Amino acid sequence: MNSASLIRLVALSAIWGASFIFMRMAVPVLGPVVLIEARLLLAAGLLFSAGLILKQRLKLGPHWRHYLVLGLFNSALPFVLFAFAAKTLSASLLSILNATAPIWGTVIGAVWRRSPLRGKTAFGLALGVAGVVLLVGFDRVTLQPGAGWAIVATLAAAFCYGIASNYAKSAPAASSQDPYANAHGSMWGAALLLTPVVPFFPAAAEPTLSVLGAVVALGVFCTGIAYLLYFRLVADLGAAPALTVTFLIPVFGILWGHLFLGEAIGWHTLAGAVVVLLGTALVTGFSLRAVWAPRAVSHG
Repeated sequence: MNSASLIRLVALSAIWGASFIFMRMAVPVLGPVVLIEARLLLAAGLLFSAGLILKQRLKLGPHWRHYLVLGLFNSALPFVLFAFAAKTLSASLLSILNATAPIWGTVIGAVWRRSPLRGKTAFGLALGVAGVVLLVGFDRVTLQPGAGWAIVATLAAAFCYGIASNYAKSAPAASSQDPYANAHGSMWGAALLLTPVVPFFPAAAEPTLSVLGAVVALGVFCTGIAYLLYFRLVADLGAAPALTVTFLIPVFGILWGHLFLGEAIGWHTLAGAVVVLLGTALVTGFSLRAVWAPRAVSHG
């Protein structure tokens, strides 16, 4: 990994870690559905503009069903569930529980393929569960009314990412599309799916300038620009950064929550994060060597 890729990787992790802060700022005013619809439309618009510049045309005709399925499980459902949970849970807790997505993906894949979990994978799964229990068992936030449902919603959001990752691996339409097309199409698909629900969950109040700023940051930076950074990393490094970002997002989620929202960093936060990430590493077989090893470049 060269210095430019390292900068992109850290920047992407910092941006995605900040998404939980912006959700916590905006969701009490706009509500989960309106907030996420705005996030999706802003991101889709930015990716559409990038497509015009890059001259990449989105082929909706033959792949619209694929974009709807991917949009549902990779954006619409998890985004709304995270936004719902952000009304109660801290950014730190949200970012750490988000890191369980690869664990869910591995478990779903094993069930889908009807293959038993290996010893190391099963141990990693147990560690991940233990880390979640450690987090929620000692965090004062979980004593607030509705915290239980917020935790369930957060884990369900991570579960949705697990479904999306397995779908993307197995669906012929997913494999035939490049990452940019999948992200761009799924953003429009997610926005379309969420549109009929918006009138039933209106905003609670008129948004202030700070709330509008959080919405723009969430849609433009944390979704649209973040995806463009991610595409560049995948092109330069392969699939390794996908898991690397998973491990770095909680670091920035904890840091930003402490700096900008005044969230306390308890021993259980750090210990729970370490245990969850260690379990994720074991389940996914993550290795730093795969990330830092130089890639062979073909000039054919």
